[in-house]
Amino acid sequence: MELELGQVIHSLMFYAFGGLAILAGLMVILCRNSVHSALFLVLSFVATSGLWLLAQAEFLAITLVLVYVGAVMVLFLFVVMMLDVELNAKKQKLVRYFPLAILVALTFVAVLIFAFLKDALISPTLPSVEADYSNVKALGQVLYTEYLLPFEVAGLLLTVAIIAAIALTFRGRRAAKSPKPGQQVLATKENRLKIISIGK
Repeated sequence: MELELGQVIHSLMFYAFGGLAILAGLMVILCRNSVHSALFLVLSFVATSGLWLLAQAEFLAITLVLVYVGAVMVLFLFVVMMLDVELNAKKQKLVRYFPLAILVALTFVAVLIFAFLKDALISPTLPSVEADYSNVKALGQVLYTEYLLPFEVAGLLLTVAIIAAIALTFRGRRAAKSPKPGQQVLATKENRLKIISIGK
């Protein structure tokens, strides 16, 4: 009886976090205010971390909260609130690509429905694991053995993206005088100090 009650609570929490994540994701798209969209995205991340906790992947859950909610989204909110975005011009450009966006969204929905129907009904029950099971160790073993090449390719792509962002935002050398340590070390009092006699 206690096991069935635990499974019911686990299922209810699974569907609650899943529904909250989907609702927050929809509000990210539907909100007109970019700051509100960013806050709903934070809520979606928190709900997703709850799903990771239910899946007994505590490391991924806390990483999602610390990295995305604590760092990336805070930076994104600062950028959104500091930039003066012309919404009318952006909306006119978005309307032009609206049919393509609908087509892409319907394609994603069709793929998700196909994946769900392939496995019949979604069961939130997870297989039991041993008491000394470490999801961090299991993640490291899978990441650095089976998925080592995709992991390295992803790191390379991120490095290229960082270099590209720096190259795109670089505006050339500024007209500022920067110190030259090599010349400063070679300086002596003879070429730096000049004594002038102003007479008696």
